[in-house]
Amino acid sequence: MAADPHAATRRYGYVLGGISIVAVLAVCTLYFNGALQDRQDPNRNLVVAPGARELVLLRNRAGHYIVPGEINGRPVRFLLDTGATLVSVPAKLGGALGLQAGPRGAALTANGPVEVRATRIDTLTLGPFRLSNVSAHLNPGMVGEDILLGMSALRHLEFTQRGDRLTLRVAE
Repeated sequence: MAADPHAATRRYGYVLGGISIVAVLAVCTLYFNGALQDRQDPNRNLVVAPGARELVLLRNRAGHYIVPGEINGRPVRFLLDTGATLVSVPAKLGGALGLQAGPRGAALTANGPVEVRATRIDTLTLGPFRLSNVSAHLNPGMVGEDILLGMSALRHLEFTQRGDRLTLRVAE
């Protein structure tokens, strides 16, 4: 039997075809992963112009406003919650954010009552806004890394919602 003169070329074609399929799948994965992240967290790459006096946020697919910010100079992700009286921080993040656990208290959450520890946030930054000495609590029942930005911070801001956009300004 004679050897197939095109066997090496055919093998080379299969290898290139396989590499092409893997490359297309990788590009699609990156594209769709980014698109999904944009739907879940459309404000994740928020850029604020120097001297800005307002912040415009887009609502995510679940209907929430999520925005990057800082607590005591450390980056965090806030979930705006006008139904929360105080800023609520997962207790496991307290030490890393420089928060001291104060007196025990109780909070009524969507998941029922929970024992919390009072704390104060020295500086809270949200876009162009910098708030000082903000009342908060450390909540051991919170899972994840998101911090509920409650009315103890939001009361300093004026907000207007139109469609899927929320505009925040300093309250006068």
